[in-house]
Amino acid sequence: MKIICIGRNYVEHIAELQNERPTEPVVFMKPDSAILLKQHPFVIPEFSNDIHHEIEIVVKINKVGKYIESKFAHKYYEEISVGIDFTARDLQAKLKEKGLPWEKAKAFDGSAVIGDFLSKEQFSSLENLTFELTNNNKSVQKGNSSLMLWKIDELIAYVSQYFTLKIGDLIFTGTPAGVAAVKPDDVLEGFLEEHKLFRIQVK
Repeated sequence: MKIICIGRNYVEHIAELQNERPTEPVVFMKPDSAILLKQHPFVIPEFSNDIHHEIEIVVKINKVGKYIESKFAHKYYEEISVGIDFTARDLQAKLKEKGLPWEKAKAFDGSAVIGDFLSKEQFSSLENLTFELTNNNKSVQKGNSSLMLWKIDELIAYVSQYFTLKIGDLIFTGTPAGVAAVKPDDVLEGFLEEHKLFRIQVK
């Protein structure tokens, strides 16, 4: 399986990082080794002093598709969750300065937290989903899918032009404003509507 990530999909997050607003989705990848194993803590890697949390809605693909039209994209997933795209912000800044790829800052081992999945059928609208990250019981990031520049079905259609989507593939759909550094002993919890879908400790 592969992890496809979307960057710069929320206007306020684009502004907080002083990035240019894209005219089409920004896409990058994580390998399967980026997935943080269940019940494991997130260990801050030695190569960074500025690891940021980025909570995102995550979609699990359930059938093979290529060149999917937006109007049919809803047929390619049944479950959604929330997750964290951990980012080595200091390393990313250095790579961006040199015009180099982001993978070392975005795709390192343990950089993808994936919560428990829920059936999309239990939500009245996927275009009005509230999600939130708390750190030591304090809300640090909160977003709503209505604020996405590109909605879930549009993202599936877009990425399927370039990559054949396969069963089990995951799409991280972008993060809202509020990203910040994590430190040892932080406890991060992710919520989709009223459902808590993950809890991890930082070491």
